[in-house]
Amino acid sequence: MFRRPRTGSTLCPSCGKLVGVNDEVCYNCGRKRPGMWGLTAVLRNLGKDLGFVETVIVGTAFLYVAMLVVDPAGIRMGGLFSIGAPSTQSLLRFGAAGAFPVFGLGRWWTLLSAGWLHAGLLHIGFNLYWIRMLAPETAELYGAGRMVIVYTVSSIAGFSLSSIVGAFLPFLGGGGLTVGASAPILGLLGALVYYGRRVGSSTIGRQA
Repeated sequence: MFRRPRTGSTLCPSCGKLVGVNDEVCYNCGRKRPGMWGLTAVLRNLGKDLGFVETVIVGTAFLYVAMLVVDPAGIRMGGLFSIGAPSTQSLLRFGAAGAFPVFGLGRWWTLLSAGWLHAGLLHIGFNLYWIRMLAPETAELYGAGRMVIVYTVSSIAGFSLSSIVGAFLPFLGGGGLTVGASAPILGLLGALVYYGRRVGSSTIGRQA
């Protein structure tokens, strides 16, 4: 299934026309090395998102379970949105962002790690559902590489903003400790809306 072909033809990832796996340039669109030495067929088997969604789902689920296992006594069950919530100590240990971790402890790396952590069963369930819905569609329109960039930059920007608000504008509420994939999800959503407006497609905009 994942065997790399060394001869024959494949589809150019830019224009979708047939090219040789060893061609130096696509004669239709001019893309250099369109066959990627046979790797385009291998990557296509991973799906439109090149396996990114599965990586996020598996990684996020693993980290959620790990947070519960590390501190089982601290698992919270009160309230609909707190069912199965890891303890605050677990969230901090695994890389939650927010005013305290970022500015109090100097953990700037949490701006990237916090998007992989979740604070309850409903929280992780809803977010993983929307990632599965939005990420492949974004990859279809922008390409898998750009989709991952949008996802990552949106996550960092979102947690940076929430941490700054928590540290310097505490009267707005929240921001002390933040986790979840809401920021990258909104980034994917914004990318879809922008694409619809850029190409004049009202259908994409309405769906988003």
